[in-house]
Amino acid sequence: MIADLPIQKKKRSGDENFLFSILIPSWNNLDYLRLCVESIRKNSSHRHQIIIHVNEGKDGTLEWVASQEDLDYTYSPENIGVCYALNGCRGIVAADYIVYLNDDMYVCPGWDAELDREIREIGHKFFFLSATVIEPTHTGNPCVLVMNYGRDPAGFLEEKLLKEYSSLPMHDWQGATWPPNVVHRDIWDLVGGYSIEFSPGFYSDPDFSMKLWMLNIRLFKGVSKSRVYHFGAKSTSRVKKNKGYYTFIAKWGMTSSTLTRYFLRSGTAYEGPLKAPELTAWLRVKNFFKQLESVLRKGRLPGGNKFI
Repeated sequence: MIADLPIQKKKRSGDENFLFSILIPSWNNLDYLRLCVESIRKNSSHRHQIIIHVNEGKDGTLEWVASQEDLDYTYSPENIGVCYALNGCRGIVAADYIVYLNDDMYVCPGWDAELDREIREIGHKFFFLSATVIEPTHTGNPCVLVMNYGRDPAGFLEEKLLKEYSSLPMHDWQGATWPPNVVHRDIWDLVGGYSIEFSPGFYSDPDFSMKLWMLNIRLFKGVSKSRVYHFGAKSTSRVKKNKGYYTFIAKWGMTSSTLTRYFLRSGTAYEGPLKAPELTAWLRVKNFFKQLESVLRKGRLPGGNKFI
């Protein structure tokens, strides 16, 4: 490792026949990270490359990750956020498909087999898939199943989750955006990974989906049978939030909710590739004034593509 690099890299796996390269940014969250990695090890149907980005690692995360011979990792002495972390991990990706997973997630049995089955059925690389998340509290996200199996590793009802996760009712859904998600690395590279203007990461997820949309990708599918438990925002609740809401508007000329509701139709039953929506005059006016507001707040003219 070179000490003056902002991100140091350690690749210990070879270029094996991995199905996925799983990228997991982690910020002093060792108990959750251990549980996340262990769930991948025991509940996956295929062999995957696991890449951890260690932000700071002051709680013992760096030492633990370094002691695990099956983990590749990158490291920054300071918290650089998820955008830089994910892009740094890309440099040691070995598989054709990249999965972005949060460190406070627990993957359920067969999560990867269901995504692999979907990818094989699609037959091309122009797609974006998400697993279906189970969370302990209702946040209003129509893509999420709500069932409380614990809010932290100490209170995690793992046995109960493993008995019940597959029976929770859910359909395949439109609008893949949030992790866990999977994309071909060629597509990742074409859109430039996760945009650093959203650092430390708020609103970088819908921005990534918007970049895929601009690449003319229309297959944004949530796979119901691929399931992951999410304890919920254990890192984001500790970090100072950026003004990603207005950055998104300034960049794309619309609110992120316009993207998720009208373009991606997030949470609605999956019916095939999406079509560009016809935005109403009212919605165009609303986005115009939101764009003006973003100019006043950010002190500069918006750039990027406009839909107003």
